[in-house]
Amino acid sequence: MTPQQYCQQKASQSGSSFTLSFIFLPKNKRQAMTALYAFCREVDDVVDECTDFNVAQTKLNWWKSEIVNLYANTPQHPVTKALQPFVNEFNLAQAHFLEVIDGMEMDLKFNRYADFEQLQLYCYRVASVVGLLSAQIFGFNNPNTLKYAHDLGLAFQLTNITRDVGEDARRGRIYLPLDELTETGVSEEDILQSRETDAVKKLMEMQIARAESYYDKALGELPIEDAKQQRPGLMMAAIYRTLLREIKKDGAQKVLNSRISLGGLRKLWLVSKVWLAI
Repeated sequence: MTPQQYCQQKASQSGSSFTLSFIFLPKNKRQAMTALYAFCREVDDVVDECTDFNVAQTKLNWWKSEIVNLYANTPQHPVTKALQPFVNEFNLAQAHFLEVIDGMEMDLKFNRYADFEQLQLYCYRVASVVGLLSAQIFGFNNPNTLKYAHDLGLAFQLTNITRDVGEDARRGRIYLPLDELTETGVSEEDILQSRETDAVKKLMEMQIARAESYYDKALGELPIEDAKQQRPGLMMAAIYRTLLREIKKDGAQKVLNSRISLGGLRKLWLVSKVWLAI
């Protein structure tokens, strides 16, 4: 199995909507994005699959050293071998890969976030940085496109947090800012015990409104001259924003006990609509 085949298999196994937008890219950019996505899956799996803190930390430390190897042109892992030809081609920053790993370390060390400022750092590391790397691969001329990529990544992660709040709670995790629980009269037990109360509905609608505001901010920051190159991100924005609105429409508090998703045909319709519009 070649490094690219390994990455393709890793991406396919995830079933993520993100990979849907890759099919519209030229071959080199599609391979670069698949390798980037596989890297994110590898380090995320460390946290999800390792129940022993020390083992997980050791594995993440290995990945940090492997990123150093990548930039020294001595990668060992299939994912970093697949990434190697694209580091210089797309000017991918070593610091960004390390920040993604730092975000995964936060998942090892924290299962609560005191306020949005603390949560925002986590979102930056696990999502905004990936947005910045993706923007480099897609291509841009105006540096303001990086502001768009940063804020769109944040919007995506806030959407994920909203969608997965029940699933995360069943793993003992709460990614909702604790000061906002207090503000809306929601206890940690309400989240952990999946209580679909009016207060929880208000809390979740606050999260949806924040995510919507970041979609608005990001789309307002994208320079028109770079919109065509950045279409894959816009495709994902169409899918994730539609998902967010479906959550609100269904009753925002219901995410505690059910996972809302969009069907494959609807996703394909949404990405095709963006492709044809730009």
